[in-house]
Amino acid sequence: MLAVTADDHSSTGPVAVLANPTAGRGRHRGLLPALLERLATAGRPVELLTAGTPAEAEAACHAAVADGAGALIAVGGDGTVHRALQAVAGTAVPFGPVPAGTGNDFAADSGFPADPLDAVEMIAAALREGRTRPVDLARMTGAAGGDRWYGAVLAAGFDAIVNERANRMRWPRGPRRYDLAILIELARLRPRRYTLRLDGEVHELDAVLVAVGNGASYGGGMRICPDADPTDGLLDVVVGGRFDRRTLMRVKPRIYQGTHVTHPLVRSYRARTVELAAEGITTYADGERSLDLPVRITAVPGAVRLLR
Repeated sequence: MLAVTADDHSSTGPVAVLANPTAGRGRHRGLLPALLERLATAGRPVELLTAGTPAEAEAACHAAVADGAGALIAVGGDGTVHRALQAVAGTAVPFGPVPAGTGNDFAADSGFPADPLDAVEMIAAALREGRTRPVDLARMTGAAGGDRWYGAVLAAGFDAIVNERANRMRWPRGPRRYDLAILIELARLRPRRYTLRLDGEVHELDAVLVAVGNGASYGGGMRICPDADPTDGLLDVVVGGRFDRRTLMRVKPRIYQGTHVTHPLVRSYRARTVELAAEGITTYADGERSLDLPVRITAVPGAVRLLR
């Protein structure tokens, strides 16, 4: 991964910080003053962004970048990172993810320490030295147009369907809602017909699991696309075929180690551009509700400059 020096990015604007106090069920909430204090050791003004909803958080990041922020830092999990990436993708504004959520896959796969204080130390050192490292992002375009970016994984199969079910449920609260959604969707499990176009080559297939990875992991360490490299300019596509319930439940635990890709019903592909279509699927990118299929996904080399 190539390091970029201060000559390539000389902005001296303030360091904007987006912090999600509810990330990781609030377990790092008390750390924020210490994180901001360590960030200030870089010798740059630090501005904490205010937002009450995810949409407001994304808007605040866009506004900070438009107003001349010299860097953007996201304190939270993959959802917080996802909102911030929309503002810095394709710009020269450097970015630092501070892992403080239940899922910190983008930060982990990009080489940041798991401890938030250690991650901030790395970011502050990079700011002092004017050092950034370019990393790829995935750019999505839906049928209605308009781009969205993600850094980790796009889920477009069983996991996305479970997320969609859980988000529609009003009871129970907390993690049990997701567990119940899994049981409901397992009972309804059936392969879906997908059309997959990889750099123009068409594949028609029936599948239960479909993931398009810029990085390797989603869901807090599940290595769904274990060979994905966010610096190779390519997307990894992993497809789990006609699983029945029993087979799916046997294969799912193997995703944490990435060994599921050796199962005979799992296929892996690699491409610069992925077009994915199926009926009635809403995708989830970086764990966040995203675009309905069909979508076109393109690997964009060096789309974000990381402070590390």
